[in-house]
Amino acid sequence: MQRTLVILKPDAIQRRLIGKIITRFEEKGLQIVGLKLMQMTEELARRNYVQHEGRDFYEPLIRYMTSSPVIALVLKGKEAIETTRKMAGFTFGTKAEPGTIRGDYAISNRFNLIHVSDSQEAAEREISLFFKKAEILEYKSADIAWVYDLSQGAAV
Repeated sequence: MQRTLVILKPDAIQRRLIGKIITRFEEKGLQIVGLKLMQMTEELARRNYVQHEGRDFYEPLIRYMTSSPVIALVLKGKEAIETTRKMAGFTFGTKAEPGTIRGDYAISNRFNLIHVSDSQEAAEREISLFFKKAEILEYKSADIAWVYDLSQGAAV
């Protein structure tokens, strides 16, 4: 099982889409093992988006991510990184497929509702920026046997 970081960005919070977005992940079968509503500091935003430093959209991105509260989530599940990326949709709302989060709710390039980790390495780094180890809970979901085929002893 993989863990990944998802951030509901300021526009998702301001547009009151929190429940709709989180519901999609829960209905897919991903388990929430960490969740917090927070105001992202400039330092944290810069550390999280360090790979974009020097690009023309970097400073506007930092201002945007610190403009309003965000929700940081750690989701766990089979192929969680790839699954959350597919569910989020293409980065730019106008190009995102209908049925994805961005395809259904975003039209802007910058205000695109959600951040999802793009690799295992990024997920581990990003989770450690937003959560202490004690803030991530491991627990058995009552519906795990109905989400995954466990007939072979492991998730299939």
